[in-house]
Amino acid sequence: MEKQAEAKPVPDPGRHRSGLQKGALRRALSPEVCLFLGVLILRLLALVRLTDSQFLLPGGGDMQFYNDWALRILRGHWTDHTAFYGLPLYAYLLAGVYKICGYSPFVPGLLQAACEGGTAVLLYKLGSFVFAGSGESGFARHRGKVVGVVAAIGWAFFLPAQGYSIILMPTAWLILVFWFIVWQIVRRGEAPGPWTLLLLGLLIGFTAMGIATVLFLVPLLLAALFIRWTGQFSPRVASSIAILAGVLLGASPAWIHNYYVAHDPVFLSAHSGVNFWIGNNPVATGYPKFPPGLHAGQEAMLKDSITSAEKAAGHPLRRSEVSHYWSQKAGEWIRGHPAGWMNLLGIKARNFWSAFRYDDISVLTALRDQSIIFPGIGFGLVAALGLPGLIIACWRFPVSRWVAAAVFLHMASLLTVFVTERYRLAAVPGLLLFAGYGVWELKQTIATARYRQCAVFLLLLLASTAFVSMPQRDPTLWALDTYNSGLQALDAGQLALARRKLDLAYAYSPHNAEINFAEGNLHLALGETDVAKGYYFTALRLDPTHAGAYNNLGILALQESHWELAVRFFRQAIKNTPRDAKIYFLIAQAQSKLNDRDGARQSIARAVELDPSRPEFRALQRDLGQRPR
Repeated sequence: MEKQAEAKPVPDPGRHRSGLQKGALRRALSPEVCLFLGVLILRLLALVRLTDSQFLLPGGGDMQFYNDWALRILRGHWTDHTAFYGLPLYAYLLAGVYKICGYSPFVPGLLQAACEGGTAVLLYKLGSFVFAGSGESGFARHRGKVVGVVAAIGWAFFLPAQGYSIILMPTAWLILVFWFIVWQIVRRGEAPGPWTLLLLGLLIGFTAMGIATVLFLVPLLLAALFIRWTGQFSPRVASSIAILAGVLLGASPAWIHNYYVAHDPVFLSAHSGVNFWIGNNPVATGYPKFPPGLHAGQEAMLKDSITSAEKAAGHPLRRSEVSHYWSQKAGEWIRGHPAGWMNLLGIKARNFWSAFRYDDISVLTALRDQSIIFPGIGFGLVAALGLPGLIIACWRFPVSRWVAAAVFLHMASLLTVFVTERYRLAAVPGLLLFAGYGVWELKQTIATARYRQCAVFLLLLLASTAFVSMPQRDPTLWALDTYNSGLQALDAGQLALARRKLDLAYAYSPHNAEINFAEGNLHLALGETDVAKGYYFTALRLDPTHAGAYNNLGILALQESHWELAVRFFRQAIKNTPRDAKIYFLIAQAQSKLNDRDGARQSIARAVELDPSRPEFRALQRDLGQRPR
């Protein structure tokens, strides 16, 4: 009897398609995708609110500095043939975005929102890997994923991250790159090839043209090469060379410009010298307190630093010479006061961990007051939870020590200069991971009745809370936020709000020259001229070099027909801002009223020489009978 062939199962195309669809759905609903989209949507909602407010277009500070620089590049002014005096990457990136998409700060904010989503994904991956519960039973096997999700959600609602990610600042880009490099170190058990290391070095060097503190990851990468990753010694040396070569290559647009276009030996930017002096001088507080002769604001500070250095030298200086001048001053103070400098380093370390928020550009309060950013958590809570979590995690999970090392290396980078809220922001993702682990550990010790471990964690938590909550006793620091908020309200014409904010800042610190100057401007806007004069004179008593106070007193004298007095005030102002064309123009106006036509011609000629684009300068030059050049 012939054997009957067995029937083979016929594939069901519908079932195959259903399987593919389910797989695609699982990928679409993966934690990484959900976290990325969730953070992106939150940042976009804040960005949309920003577009309906007065804060979309930058009105001052570092944001306007980057924006104005980008617009100059867009107009074809690629270089002024001097070494960069400010890190250039973000300005050129903005110029490229404006060239492609048109002038609007919305598109950079959109790109930065995507960076924030990427940071959330990295947090999830780091948490899942570092705190993995493989081999454990029950819910404990999901520990890493839970910690990663908690850290990513914490990042989504971290107030400074919300604020700095939607304004014109490069912070979001740095943080994404910083923790991508850490993720590359943590996830690998063996050393990657030289080309991969070259690319990692290239990424660090390129990012350093925007924020130089990322260079402190180079030691971490080299340490991983010799300590964490397996391999022979000779290839490790070659790999180290690949990393350093990548850093040099990545930063090459900056140093090639400085060396070969500006003919000035500067690696990234020559403003590092003045930053070093601001962070290390006799009146330094660990925050960016500006010594006498330097005024707040990125552009004003940079101009003042060049002017002061050239005034001390008695002749124009190259940017590298300006940087050397300020570095030398800081070095002399450190060598002359080693105990004071060590104490200052301790203050900076305390400032880094402090719950006190030093927002040097004062956008967070304004964005929160206008309901642009969502309610969320601050640094104090993250640090208080993160420190005990860090201690326990480094004991139980050796790989977490690399995350802790990244946090402390970033802190070390700020100890060389000063601490601000946006500068310390790059350490927050790591602290969020440790905070998430700490919360997990506390919950588990309570659930499993391990009361001794629970007591240890609570004691660590109590100590860390006391540490980060140490009060700031300098009233000027408490005045900063209200002072900057008052300036923003004054610029927007919101005089009632400006008065409330500036009066509060004055109550905190009545002996601060900048606050007195701001009060003078407020009362001038209110039409209270005599009161304004009083504040200007107080500002000059506190800071005899305050060019703004001299300038405004000169303008008031000019309006009141006190020509000689106006000239004297303007002369004092020009001593501290010798390249301010507007002041020379005002001097020429006052001199012409005094019938000093020769002096007026010299002054207006200098104004035109410094800024030939101003039509009112050339008009006055013609009125004085001088042919414009």
